[in-house]
Amino acid sequence: MLHPQLRDDAARMRMLLYGQLVSKALCTAVELGLPEALAGGPRSAEDLAGDVEAHPLALRRLLRALVPFDVFTEEPDGTFALTRLGATLLPDTPGTARPSALLLAGEVGRTWEQFGYSVRTGDSAFTLLHGCALFEHLERRPERREVFDRSQEAGLRLELDEIFDAVSFDRYPTIVDVGGGNGHLMCELLHRTPGSTGSVIDLPGTVQLAEKRIVEGGLTDRCIAVVGDFFDSVTPGADLYILSHILHDWGDDSAVSILRTCAAAMPEHGRLMVIDLLTDAAADDRGGRHRLPALMDLYMLSLFGAAGGQERTGAEFTALLTAAGLEPEETRVLPSGMGVITARRRTT
Repeated sequence: MLHPQLRDDAARMRMLLYGQLVSKALCTAVELGLPEALAGGPRSAEDLAGDVEAHPLALRRLLRALVPFDVFTEEPDGTFALTRLGATLLPDTPGTARPSALLLAGEVGRTWEQFGYSVRTGDSAFTLLHGCALFEHLERRPERREVFDRSQEAGLRLELDEIFDAVSFDRYPTIVDVGGGNGHLMCELLHRTPGSTGSVIDLPGTVQLAEKRIVEGGLTDRCIAVVGDFFDSVTPGADLYILSHILHDWGDDSAVSILRTCAAAMPEHGRLMVIDLLTDAAADDRGGRHRLPALMDLYMLSLFGAAGGQERTGAEFTALLTAAGLEPEETRVLPSGMGVITARRRTT
């Protein structure tokens, strides 16, 4: 007879192994538009099938399979309703997970299917499948870049309040968001810090998205978007340079190069701020957050290879900053496990 603990462990392991099916089911639900179709209230699978162009019996099985995962509920009359958790897949929900689901349904999900290649060779499974690195791929396909940026923006939305609770930006009159994507962070920062001006630096396709966001935010008199490459140069003379979720996309040598570019642009009084996940931070366990750094590091491995993007500890970030001629001043660990590291130029 099996020991009860062994039986439980074996069952738990199977749940982990079949976890990919949960992800596939969620991505399919988003692609079909099920969250939006259920936003107005409960509906039957047969009723939904015509709207989302799905097979009624197969659709019912998909909906029913996600009931134990609290994404949908099945009502006594056989209709299905969206839960509070399921509502995070709606496009207008703050911090929506919908763009992430669309990424996983596309190139990122296909990359994970070749994860073993990255472990065996140390190379990027993404490059193997798509013939170029991630950011080159996104520059070639603006519609996918927009999905990627929306995913980044939604993730940042979850962090904004704790960032602004931990950091006062009022003492920085001029701010540069290096690799600032579609400008969401900078626009939010300027709305909350009316005495500051800012600029967003990124590649050409992304700068167009940032320019649109700046106009929509009514910030054209206080913010500009600049085409640039953070390996070459960034706008000089600013009081603060922000690298938000940038360094984890790069290996150590490239990360140091980015930091050196920023250090060269900084005046003596200037500061650099790194906002990134800290793998050694003590995060609370809501939603299994203590597991997030491990999963994100594997995500980076599949996209960038062993020598490329990676999640890091606080000590590893300190080593990068020091190698770039910067001196860490303060590290604030946020409740989510994110870290905000402030550094200045090292004086000789």
